[in-house]
Amino acid sequence: MWNRTGVTSLLGLKYPIIQGPFGGRYSSAKMVAAVSNLGGLGSFGLNSYAPEEILEVGKTLRERTEKPFALNLWVPLKDDPAEKYLKADFEELKKIFETYFKELGVPIPEAPDKTTLSFEDQVEAVFKVGPPVMSFIFGIPPKEVIAEAKRRSIFTIGTATSLEEALAIEEAGMDIVVASGSQAGGHRASFLKEAGNGVIDTVSLVEKVIKKIEIPVVAAGGISDGKSIAEALKLGASAVQIGTAFLATEESNASQEHKARLFSLSPTDTVLTKVYTGRLARVIANTLTRDFESRRKFNYAPYPLQSAFLSPLMSASGELNRTDYLPFYAGQPAGPLQYQISFQLFKALVAEVEKILPAL
Repeated sequence: MWNRTGVTSLLGLKYPIIQGPFGGRYSSAKMVAAVSNLGGLGSFGLNSYAPEEILEVGKTLRERTEKPFALNLWVPLKDDPAEKYLKADFEELKKIFETYFKELGVPIPEAPDKTTLSFEDQVEAVFKVGPPVMSFIFGIPPKEVIAEAKRRSIFTIGTATSLEEALAIEEAGMDIVVASGSQAGGHRASFLKEAGNGVIDTVSLVEKVIKKIEIPVVAAGGISDGKSIAEALKLGASAVQIGTAFLATEESNASQEHKARLFSLSPTDTVLTKVYTGRLARVIANTLTRDFESRRKFNYAPYPLQSAFLSPLMSASGELNRTDYLPFYAGQPAGPLQYQISFQLFKALVAEVEKILPAL
């Protein structure tokens, strides 16, 4: 049976479908609960949430579902480049972006605060919630975190963009690995090498990872319909993770303009860029990404300084309807998106797979 896999068995799911966690407050409890209640794994991105907010998210999810769900965190980089960002670097950044701020009548901000949310405090809050699953991107959490998750019977999922990262995740003792190919939307979750080096498509990455590791593998990137799910499962993936198709539904916290762009999306419309956050991410191409496409050696401010610096410009862009400057995160879906409600999307995905693979 197509839905009986290592992931569904381990996590107690009916279907091997994971809703990708959205950072930037695009996640919603309504969506997570909807996916989980249908038999998949809903995931909530918490990278920008303070501990007290995490507790509130956990409470809301518990009220909406009794099924397994995942809470997702970003692991801090071991050698954080934000700590080495100098005043001279910031002055160069201001000069480069001065034209854009002037055009929209926005004062250029001073150097952003380097203070970030405490990962340790976020982890502690997640443990207080006690979700069935914790997932991570941008690295491997400390061994103490993995050990404590096991003690609490919480399964852990790591995200890899290369075989080397997948091997490291397995060696660390995590339970499941997401193999995130180049078609995936949002940030590239690389942590062993620079994100732009050796970007691998989803099929090639999944094939490499499955051959070398024993823990279950989840395919992510460019998966948006039953055919692409079936193809991933045929490769040997134990589940798929779908982001863009769920981001486009009414339950996500993306803007209506963002969702409209996703429904008109074609694979050639997206680009990988660092311009918005200082970390490589796939977004829908626009004026800003095209302007900076040639600046491959430009010294962007590292995350989260770049996004903090651009925050006033992004706010003004939204208010003035200058959508050619706004970041619309998106992957490269297998085909045109069709469903505006997560319930309809999930049901359609299951029905499509059952036409291709042995029915339940």
